[in-house]
Amino acid sequence: MGELLLGALALMLIFEGLLPFLSPGIWRDVFERATRMSDGQIRFVGLSSMVIGLLLLAVWR
Repeated sequence: MGELLLGALALMLIFEGLLPFLSPGIWRDVFERATRMSDGQIRFVGLSSMVIGLLLLAVWR
């Protein structure tokens, strides 16, 4: 279980690093827009991300 969790963390870090590496200007614009979002909007994005992740995990399993 620990190896699977470590692998998942490694993949998350790889995907998180792709946009800043490939296109730092777009990443900066996205980050600036995110700082202007309300708390409710940020929570919705987080909830959506978690639901999509859970659905992908269910399909994978």
